[in-house]
Amino acid sequence: MASERHVIVAGAGIAGLTAALAMARAGLRVTVLEQAEKLEETGAGIQFSPNASRILLALGLGERLAATAVAPHAIRVMAGGSGREIVRIPLADAAQAYGAPFLTIHRGDLQAALAGAARTIQDITLRLGQRVEDFATHTKGISVLSRGGRQVTDERGIALIGADGIWSSVSSILRQQRAPRFAHRTAWRALAPADAVPPEFRAPFVHLWLGQDAHLVHYPVKGGALINIVGIVHDEWSETGWSAAGDRAEILRHFARWAWSEKARDLIAVPERWLKWALYERNAPFRGGVGPVTLIGDAAHPMLPFLAQGAGMAIEDAAVLAGFLGRYRDDPADALRGYEGARRRRTERAQQLSRKQGRIYGLTGPEALVRNIAMRAMGGERLRARYDWLYNWRMPDQF
Repeated sequence: MASERHVIVAGAGIAGLTAALAMARAGLRVTVLEQAEKLEETGAGIQFSPNASRILLALGLGERLAATAVAPHAIRVMAGGSGREIVRIPLADAAQAYGAPFLTIHRGDLQAALAGAARTIQDITLRLGQRVEDFATHTKGISVLSRGGRQVTDERGIALIGADGIWSSVSSILRQQRAPRFAHRTAWRALAPADAVPPEFRAPFVHLWLGQDAHLVHYPVKGGALINIVGIVHDEWSETGWSAAGDRAEILRHFARWAWSEKARDLIAVPERWLKWALYERNAPFRGGVGPVTLIGDAAHPMLPFLAQGAGMAIEDAAVLAGFLGRYRDDPADALRGYEGARRRRTERAQQLSRKQGRIYGLTGPEALVRNIAMRAMGGERLRARYDWLYNWRMPDQF
């Protein structure tokens, strides 16, 4: 018989591990099933704004994050063609303005901090090398079949949470959503030693370059020892996965000499090793799960990276989900529908704004000039204030 407080989570990424920590804090017992044999340092850097960092700090991760996270002073928006600063959006006072800091960190360091915290909690079991293959609901809850090698395991609980990313196996079994749609863009990522880049790019700033047919973002991670560089370009390469090898000469062709500042091109030329991934999204909002099954994070609402809120929305999901399940564990299905209803409007708004930001970033010619003039005239403080609805979000009561 399933424990009346046992929840099964598919996926040990940011969404799944945050959910496990939040649910354990809410008095639930959690088993996390992760198909990877080991948790590796994959993915790009992450910017997480006060709406997300507030939750991570409340979960007791402050000390673990302090070793590698960087608190940037501002976002410097740069003109890709001229290399000049368009506007500077202040972030140094984020903790005072919003009650929590704006941070940058490597995805692997965040995952390691979450996993390290999870391993210290008796009510959380992390099982690697286990892929969810099927589930069945019954009067006692839910049975989840997972496979590790040739062994099939049956886990029983009150709910199943699909936190297994955009290509979620839980979502596939649910058959509640359309397949993700290719966005005709690829993202390229690399890490460069801080001492290999110009001093202005080592400083604690997020640099956002807007230019023709592409944009570039870079900021310090690993406590400032490395610079995370991400270039997003229009492309028809659509393979799935996070770690396809990328050719430095190819990304430089996307940032052509005639259209891009030499400062940006010189930075791109520093790393020898590049990885790339195709960007996918889903236009329709998550319609909800069935019975004691739901989705969180990219499994529920994948979004383009132009708002830098993919991880933030996943972290928020985890906190809200834990709140509903903790309060209404006697009726898990109703708790999950409550979570879905509470999250739908906000995550849909974030998806739509991210899509809109991508169009604004991609403007060229006279339209780009008008955009730059408007941003400069508005100023950094007013530009930041447009995101108060994001950054001022407050977490559930159990925190």
